[in-house]
Amino acid sequence: MTRVLKVGGRPQCDAALPKAIASASRSDGRLVLVHGGGDEVSALQGALGGSTSFVNGRRVTSARDIDIVRMALSGSANKRLVSRLVDEGVRAIGVSGEDAALIVATPMDPEQLGFVGAPTQINVDFLRHLLAGGYLPVVSPVSRDGTGSLGIALNVNGDDAAAAIAVALDADELALVSDVEGVMSDGAVVPSLTTNEARQLIANGTAVGGMKAKLEAALSAIAGGVKRVRISDIKAIDDPSRGTLLRASGE
Repeated sequence: MTRVLKVGGRPQCDAALPKAIASASRSDGRLVLVHGGGDEVSALQGALGGSTSFVNGRRVTSARDIDIVRMALSGSANKRLVSRLVDEGVRAIGVSGEDAALIVATPMDPEQLGFVGAPTQINVDFLRHLLAGGYLPVVSPVSRDGTGSLGIALNVNGDDAAAAIAVALDADELALVSDVEGVMSDGAVVPSLTTNEARQLIANGTAVGGMKAKLEAALSAIAGGVKRVRISDIKAIDDPSRGTLLRASGE
């Protein structure tokens, strides 16, 4: 079994996370972890006199900001998470999308978003090499600019990166781990959504910001052949019935 987990910045602060991932790494055949860290990026931006803005759940990233994103995500967030997993006995190894051109991306909308990209190519052989060696790759989504038009690196949304990796690995499941139990409606978790229903939530403005980005990533993964996509919280890592399950319309 191959699973891809994407863990947002806030769940990374939860003391329960390393043990949950350690348990999953023992029970699952192959596991890849992609992480975010938006709050840490924002804090570093503020400390250095910058400001934070988003468009449709994606961080506007200037030429100056891309190095801040590198420091926060590929640097401190990645290595802190790896260290906590190693403490739990996990053979975790930290990499970024720039390492071995693991994630190659193309600029999305330079005028609005700046140095922000969409993943277009995954070095799946590199990931398989790490997995075959018994390692758990912990991936920062900072990626390589495949066009070279903006520079070397692009800030890729972690959900998008995780979806692209799940498709490339033909993963059995993509789990988008957030600080909410799932997609919510009237205060309750929606147990399942078809792809058509997810698109409707995006189109009518019900899903905005980070949840919109998650649903878009989930739709991309399903279109690419990923068998299961779930949106939930840390408890869902060990509970396959928890959260909101996305499925192709007609299934």
